[in-house]
Amino acid sequence: MNKRGAGVVFVVTSAFLYASRYFVAAIFGSNVMSWNADLFQALLGYVGDALLAWSTVVALLGLFYLAWGEFEEWRDRRK
Repeated sequence: MNKRGAGVVFVVTSAFLYASRYFVAAIFGSNVMSWNADLFQALLGYVGDALLAWSTVVALLGLFYLAWGEFEEWRDRRK
């Protein structure tokens, strides 16, 4: 797999981690009779910020790999 492919995989993984935070909060609150924004914010607080932090790290890693792959191709075309 080249650097571009790895970058895309990291970015997609980051999107999955980001979305899973909201899915987990919705699953925690699945037995609640009435929903509101404050309740969902409390559920997100219960889930924590670990998934958000990891998704940010993985997204930055993916963007780094994408930029690195583009730079190498630009450098090879220039030669």
